[in-house]
Amino acid sequence: MENPPQKRPQIVSWLLISIGWLSVCLGVLGIFLPLLPTTPFLLLAAACFVRSSPRFYQWLVEHPKLGGYILHYLNGEGLPIKAKVITILMIGATMSLSAWLVVPNIWGKVTLLIIGVSVSIYIWRLPTLERR
Repeated sequence: MENPPQKRPQIVSWLLISIGWLSVCLGVLGIFLPLLPTTPFLLLAAACFVRSSPRFYQWLVEHPKLGGYILHYLNGEGLPIKAKVITILMIGATMSLSAWLVVPNIWGKVTLLIIGVSVSIYIWRLPTLERR
């Protein structure tokens, strides 16, 4: 007999909602700032909201300006080339800085490199959304 799904602790829900709203804010800033990626932040917000607040998730995916970024990805249409390039550059920059300044041992540095390259390959292989 299966156990019923357990309710998420309240602190986890609040943390996910907080991260979600921070990601929405950064995603909106990314619309206006050329080096800040929009789509990854909005996808992170959607992932946080879907696990913590169905109301916020519904608001985000139905938003007339922001919802398209998420729905294109969820529908398999992909990401705009600009989002791909900026995201991969940001991954490279943050992983490199972290490996150089934060991680003390070689295995941690190698792990960061593997994660960064793997995520970059995944993002690059996503379909490219053509401008309409």
